[in-house]
Amino acid sequence: MIADAERAPLARPFFDRPVLDIAPDLLGRILVRDTPDGPIELRLTEVEAYAGPVDPGSHAYRGRTERNAVMFGPPGHTYVYFTYGMWHCLNLVCGPEGTPSGVLLRGGEITRGEDLARANRPTSRKVTDLAQGPARLATALSVDRSLNGSDVCDPYTGPAGEPAGSPFRVLTGTPPAAGLVRSGPRTGVGGAGAVHPWRFWIDGDPTVSPYRAHTPRRRP
Repeated sequence: MIADAERAPLARPFFDRPVLDIAPDLLGRILVRDTPDGPIELRLTEVEAYAGPVDPGSHAYRGRTERNAVMFGPPGHTYVYFTYGMWHCLNLVCGPEGTPSGVLLRGGEITRGEDLARANRPTSRKVTDLAQGPARLATALSVDRSLNGSDVCDPYTGPAGEPAGSPFRVLTGTPPAAGLVRSGPRTGVGGAGAVHPWRFWIDGDPTVSPYRAHTPRRRP
């Protein structure tokens, strides 16, 4: 459980900034996922920034599509996509409306609702790998495309511990000391986007996923 002082929800102006400012600032924040069975809370330890039309690694690089439309909307919403025919990934939309940038949530520490997260990921061997990597994180939080476009800044008016209007909130948490924030190339991104050191993580945290470079697919 986290202290009361860390439970203030982040408002929309937090997300209405350049994505490279927001991404490292999300480390140590608490993502709350309200489920029908109760809340699951996760302390963010690893993220990646994607800068839309100037970033070949971004889903929005080539313009608006039905799949990525939420990225072009107001900041502070979720962008959920399905990948490799089996996994969902959870992102937070950032920057001014019309500027499609976002932060992929790559890893975190489950701080509340561990039993629910374990039920969602029964193959997990230890608590540190429940949300270690973007697909594991989304699975542990029971995230699918039905949650695409959720407003993480939806006003929270209920008593403490009860769900808000949205299935997600991001709380203040405790950002790590500046000396613990590391950055480097994004995982699995090739081409021009591979040179960007836009993956951010908390140094030494056991929930951070291993780095994997992009592996080009062989042509048949």
